[in-house]
Amino acid sequence: MRIMLAIDGSRFSEAATQAVIAQYQPQGTEVKVLNVVDLPLPIPTSDAAGFREVSLKQGQELVQQAERLLGKAGYKTQTAVEEGDPKSKIIDQATRWKADLIVMGSHGRKGVERFLMGSVAENVSRHASCSVEIVRIPET
Repeated sequence: MRIMLAIDGSRFSEAATQAVIAQYQPQGTEVKVLNVVDLPLPIPTSDAAGFREVSLKQGQELVQQAERLLGKAGYKTQTAVEEGDPKSKIIDQATRWKADLIVMGSHGRKGVERFLMGSVAENVSRHASCSVEIVRIPET
């Protein structure tokens, strides 16, 4: 099985990583950990290149951290950091890599916030060519 694990550094992504470890056997399972850096255009800073570099470095640190956790659990892993729109990049990466499943967390936004921010998880689940598992954290 090939699992695309899309993470963004949130506690929802941590829950998605733990869900992969808890629900899927490492034998015969490959996990590709993906972080998509969504930079605002144009970047409103005098040091746009520096901001981009820092953002990509943080993305690389995120995927490496998840890769270490998955590796300790016995999974064969690889990582990728993409730049662009998370909705389309997750779907594109999963399609090119021929993922059987995309696992990602949901921020659980509702109402106006969801309208303004959009739902990456919802968009991916509607348009992906493979199954999608959306991991939620119970409200407390």
